[in-house]
Amino acid sequence: MWMRRWASLQNLLIYGLSAPIIALNVGLLSFLFHYFRHPLTILSIAAILAFLLNYLVKILERLRISRQWAVTIVLLFTLTLLVIIAITLVPLVINQTIQLSDKIPHWLSSFQNQLEQLEALVEKRRLPLINFQILTNQINASIENLLQLLPFGAVGFAGTLVSTLVNTVLVVVLAFYMLLYGDRVWYGLINLLPEKIRVPLNKSLHLNFHYFFLSQFLLGLFMVASLTPIFLIIRIPFAFLFAVVIGISQLIPFIGATLGIGLVTILLLLQDWWLATQLAFFSIVMQQVKDNLIAPKLMGNFTGLNPIWIFVAILAGFEIAGLLGTLLAIPIAGTIKGTFDAIKKENSIQFVSKVIIHQEPFED
Repeated sequence: MWMRRWASLQNLLIYGLSAPIIALNVGLLSFLFHYFRHPLTILSIAAILAFLLNYLVKILERLRISRQWAVTIVLLFTLTLLVIIAITLVPLVINQTIQLSDKIPHWLSSFQNQLEQLEALVEKRRLPLINFQILTNQINASIENLLQLLPFGAVGFAGTLVSTLVNTVLVVVLAFYMLLYGDRVWYGLINLLPEKIRVPLNKSLHLNFHYFFLSQFLLGLFMVASLTPIFLIIRIPFAFLFAVVIGISQLIPFIGATLGIGLVTILLLLQDWWLATQLAFFSIVMQQVKDNLIAPKLMGNFTGLNPIWIFVAILAGFEIAGLLGTLLAIPIAGTIKGTFDAIKKENSIQFVSKVIIHQEPFED
């Protein structure tokens, strides 16, 4: 009897202390990330890029090309592709972004006029009084703030562009060395763990990151490629920019698509409600095609996480590391769950084996 009470007391202590320990660890991770934000961001992006490019490297290795030459070929191909994108698509996105920033004050003014006309119509028809004054004042304040910030936007954008170029070079160089020597570093670190944890952690990590980043990249590319011609046909202004925003938002799991479509719809709603309605309709249709037809074939239920825990993981990741934490939250959570499930399964198999071994003499 006292053994059972002691076991229940141990479980109570474990569950009672786990919450504050987890909270302390999350706070510590958040502090460390904010302190080393820039190097950790560069390191994480380079690791993701190396992880994706490693598939091309393995294909070349199957053709009996040495790894060093395979990495060099893949890196040159990636740099060429980045240069082509930088020459063709990036200027288009930058140009439309600048034009959009110039148009937003005019759209806000137009939206304010529409509100005033609606308020006049309400008063004329003697409908229940709706006060638009607060919203009008907020729009006026937004217009004034935008007009004040626009002169400084070019300088800030130029500085951001230079910083982005430098960071891109760092990411590519670091990814190159990760492709060459990353396996040694990874296995050196993971071999420090017990074999009981090392094997399932390695398998779960590879599985989750493989399915997540590769599939999310392809799904985001699908949204950009499918929405751009649709937006051009229905004459949506800044069609390519809006499609890119929606496509990039797909990288944020669970809520990214809703945020991207909602943001673009609200921006266009300031100019034309009918165009905004069409944009939202076609975006939602393509999102449903992606979620119900394409995503299940690419991803499946690889994490096995409950949607509530996915949402909690995203919030925790954003709190710790911002946008980068949001992107990494799902594969990390899936890796943790997969590792614990594998360990639990192995323990149960070992327990059953021991029971059978002990029962065999009695059966004889």
